[in-house]
Amino acid sequence: MTDRHPASPAISASAVALLLFGAGVLMFMPPLVEATVESVPRTVLFGLVIAASLILHFVFLGIAAQRQGRSVLGWVMLSLLLLPVGSIVALVLLAWHDGEARAGAMQHG
Repeated sequence: MTDRHPASPAISASAVALLLFGAGVLMFMPPLVEATVESVPRTVLFGLVIAASLILHFVFLGIAAQRQGRSVLGWVMLSLLLLPVGSIVALVLLAWHDGEARAGAMQHG
């Protein structure tokens, strides 16, 4: 069965990007920080992972909001200002709204 609701892939991609962001940040916390910063290439790599994944998270979150007809700026600002809890809440709410829309579409046709 093919998923015809266009927001689902963007929500999933945003969640994966947020997990990568968390993994990158985790590498700079004890006890992993010593192993991370003793190698300049490793430090740069995880810094780039953090930067790229955070940007991708916001982009995919905005795409999901737009595909649901919601305010892109509002959802991205919620996520940014209350990071990381706001990002998690935004993903949960968008996924819930996506599920509600899908259930409503199944009932009506």
